[in-house]
Amino acid sequence: MFTPEEIDDLKRVVRECAQSDQKLLLTLRQEVAALKANVKKIQPRGVTSVSLVASDGGNNQLRFDPFHVQLIRVVDSYGKQLCLEAVSVTTDLQKLDLAQWNSDGSPKTPLGRMMADLGVASGCLNDLSHMMPKVGTPPEEIPGAWVQVYRDLCEWAVLYELICHRPFATDTLVVRDGLLRSKMFRGELFIRFREKLEQAIERIRKEDKRKIFLVGVAKRTKVLERYSLAMSLERILPDGDARYVEVPREMERSAVEWGADILGPEETPAGKEVAGKFVTGKLFFVRFGPFSGDPVWSVDLLTSQRESHQEIFGYLQKDAVEGFPVPFYPMCLQKAHNHAQIVDFDQDILSDHVVKAVRDILPEDDKPIFDALPLKQDVAGRRYE
Repeated sequence: MFTPEEIDDLKRVVRECAQSDQKLLLTLRQEVAALKANVKKIQPRGVTSVSLVASDGGNNQLRFDPFHVQLIRVVDSYGKQLCLEAVSVTTDLQKLDLAQWNSDGSPKTPLGRMMADLGVASGCLNDLSHMMPKVGTPPEEIPGAWVQVYRDLCEWAVLYELICHRPFATDTLVVRDGLLRSKMFRGELFIRFREKLEQAIERIRKEDKRKIFLVGVAKRTKVLERYSLAMSLERILPDGDARYVEVPREMERSAVEWGADILGPEETPAGKEVAGKFVTGKLFFVRFGPFSGDPVWSVDLLTSQRESHQEIFGYLQKDAVEGFPVPFYPMCLQKAHNHAQIVDFDQDILSDHVVKAVRDILPEDDKPIFDALPLKQDVAGRRYE
């Protein structure tokens, strides 16, 4: 514990730091004050809502050391399972590549169809994402994080599949869990990904007379964390109505370490002919509730649909007011989260199956030793229960 003298010293140091950072707060307040003129009210509208979300990685791990299985599952807000795979850090990467294709070379999975459409001729995941290990890499040099990258690629692929290869019976708002930006695609493939989505949306509008909107919603972002206090002090989103405001690219760039890479399709880097290749969305701060204390979210609109912001936020707000248990958060996303979670009884069944699979590979002489393991007590763990 701190002594009274030490607490006094800490208070003094903290106070001095706050005073030295006062200029930063003033600068942030000046930046957000410029947003006041662009704040708009949201008028609720009605539309079918569909969302995509991958279950949180923490809920997907089936572990029995040294065996570790990661379930990759993407489910929509209606509970329909769109993707289910099981991989581990030691999964054969060549087999994983081949699993995306049929024997005749045609795509077998949403990930395979996305690679085919994006022109990944080799069919190798490493050519789709530089974050995926190359086939033949020594096991000790393969980072375990590639499993997370593969999960994210599957989620992007299912989003692509839904918009580009599925029919829509009604006007639909597709909601992604997370912003519409990524650094995991190799080269300019994410630009091609955005262009294919935009072409499909336009084709559906012309041929099927249906409007398809795409947004990405994030509970937390570095940009919102940086400007949250300044926005509250400047009363950017006053009481009375649900409101939203567009975030300038410069504010985005100043808030994150890789800010120089935050270039939208509407921007062209100096000396380059190709626009920014990591961002396909335009960021907005949105409060779906009527009061200043209601939560504010970061929402990306597909850049080509930016001019439809009033219509899109009207649809999204109608869904968000029904949000539960998280208030004023899109209900379609919360439904998808609930459907995608692998917890409780489902997880117990799958965990027991992992244990059984491990037991089945052991010699008969070792199985009694394995069966006795659950009877051992964790003395250290019991001490802190």
